Amino acid sequence: MSSYKARVEEFKSVLEAEVIDFKKLRKIVFNGCPFEAGLRSKCWKLLLYYLPKNRSDWDTELLKQRATYVQFIDEMIIKPGTEATENGGVSDVTFDDHPLNPNPESKWRAYFKDNEMLLQIDKDCRRLCPDLNFFQRATDYPCNRLCGENSFETLRKRVENSVLHSESVSQNRLGITNMATSRRKTSDEYMPLPDGQEAHWEVCERILFVYAKLNPGLGYIQGMNEILGPIYYTFASDSEKDCKEFAEADSFFCFTTLMSEIRDNFIKTLDDSQCGIGNLMNQLMTTLKETDSTLWYKLKEQDLKPQFYAFRWLTLLLSQEFPLPDVLRIWDSLFADDKRFHFLIKIGCAMLLLLKQDLLTGDFPHNMKLVQNFPYTTIDVQVVLKKAVEIR
Repeated sequence: MSSYKARVEEFKSVLEAEVIDFKKLRKIVFNGCPFEAGLRSKCWKLLLYYLPKNRSDWDTELLKQRATYVQFIDEMIIKPGTEATENGGVSDVTFDDHPLNPNPESKWRAYFKDNEMLLQIDKDCRRLCPDLNFFQRATDYPCNRLCGENSFETLRKRVENSVLHSESVSQNRLGITNMATSRRKTSDEYMPLPDGQEAHWEVCERILFVYAKLNPGLGYIQGMNEILGPIYYTFASDSEKDCKEFAEADSFFCFTTLMSEIRDNFIKTLDDSQCGIGNLMNQLMTTLKETDSTLWYKLKEQDLKPQFYAFRWLTLLLSQEFPLPDVLRIWDSLFADDKRFHFLIKIGCAMLLLLKQDLLTGDFPHNMKLVQNFPYTTIDVQVVLKKAVEIR
C-alpha cells in the first residue's frame, strides 16, 4: 500500500512541474497509471498532445479548444432550416432553403446524406462496451445547447423512430460483427432517456458524427467507436469535476489526435501499402518469427493468417480482446510508447507466445477459435505486458 501511495505521489510530482518532463512521464505511464485524482486523464491528454507541456498554458488551451468544439456542434448538428437567435432561440429560415431544394449546395441535401452515416454510428454507439452499464447511464452534463428549452434536434431524435437491424451473421474487415437486414422493433434495452437527459453513448455518437463531418475523406468507419469508447470513459468517469464536465470536447480532440496516427489502418485501399494495416501484420509475423520460429512455422503450416485475428487486434488497439479496465492499462503503455504503437506489435506477439502450447497441439479450427477469442480470464493482462517487454 505504501508503494502504491509513493507511485501516486510520483505521478503528482511529474504532473505538477511547471514544464512537463515527457521522458519521465512516458516512463512512469508505461508501467500503468493510477486512476485516482485524475492522473490517467491528465497523462493521456498530455501523451495525445492535447495539453501543452507548460502547465501555465493549460487553462488557456482548454478554454480555446472547448469553445471550438461548441462551434463544431453548432455548425455540424443544428438542423438545416433553423438557426440560433441572439437570445438562444430558434428562427425559421426555410424561406431560403427547404427539403426539396434541388441545389447541390442545399443544407438539406447534406442533412439527408448524413442520416445514412448516422444510422451506423447510432447502432454502434448503442452497443458500446455491452458488459458495462456506464454507456447506457445518463451523463450529469448533457449538452445544454441541444437539450435545453430552446433546443435543436439531437442526433438521437433523428434516428429514434428508425428500426434497428438484428440477427448478425457476418463480419466486416475489422472482424466486427455486422447486423443483417431483418427488422424488429426497438427493444427496451435501447429505449432513449427522457427529454433533457443524455446517455453516455449519445455523447459518443455526437463526437463521432462531428469527427466524420470534419473528415469527409474518411467519414465514419465501423470500429471507430471502439477507439473512442475508452478515451471517453476515462474522462467522463474522472474524479475531477472539470474533467467530467468537459469530457465530450476533450475526448473529441484526443480521439482526433489518436485517429491521425492510426487512420491509415481504417482505409481499405491502404491495406497493402507501407503505411497500412497489412504492413503492421507483416511486422507482427516477422517479430514472431524472430522470437519463436517454431510457433511461427506452425501458424504458417496451418495457414492461420494474421488477417483472421491480428487485423482486429492492431486496428482497434486490442479494445475488443480485453475487458475495458484491461484495455485502459494496455493503452497506458501504448500512449507512453515513444515509438508510437511499436509496442502494440510486441503485445500481439506476446499474446501468441502465451498461447504457444495450445497452438502447437491444436488443429486449425481449435487454433482459429483460440486466437479470435483470447482467454483473458485465464491470462492476466499484466502477464501479457510483461511478456511483451521481454521481446526484443
